[in-house]
Amino acid sequence: MSNIELYQYLPKLPDNALQEFTEWCVLEQAKAAGLEFTPDQTKLKNLESADYLKQLIDQFMKVKPDPIRAGLVAVIAGQQSDKHNLSGLPAIVDFVALYVKYLIPKDGTDPAEAESILNKAAQHQYEQLAEIAKKHGVSL
Repeated sequence: MSNIELYQYLPKLPDNALQEFTEWCVLEQAKAAGLEFTPDQTKLKNLESADYLKQLIDQFMKVKPDPIRAGLVAVIAGQQSDKHNLSGLPAIVDFVALYVKYLIPKDGTDPAEAESILNKAAQHQYEQLAEIAKKHGVSL
């Protein structure tokens, strides 16, 4: 599966599944992009899913080992996410998933290699989302 569009599944998921997928994206998958992120748990304590996600993403977006690259990736992810016409939490999760996916290819890779890396990252995201969805009783 080369061009997996996760955004179509996100509105089907409950908030706690979206939260779990976002946590996986920013805590686990982001490591492939060289980002080590440890959230400030004191700011996340006792928050509802929507507020929790906003706070988690706000903290994550401040981690920029290469600010120029991170800024460019944010613009690309934002433009693509806008085209998906999602709203609420699914829109936020869509942006973060795209942002993390596009951060993964390292500088210096050729276009074919970068495309292969993006396809693998997208497949990995889909597999994780499907697993989380299943755990929450949602079939993709």
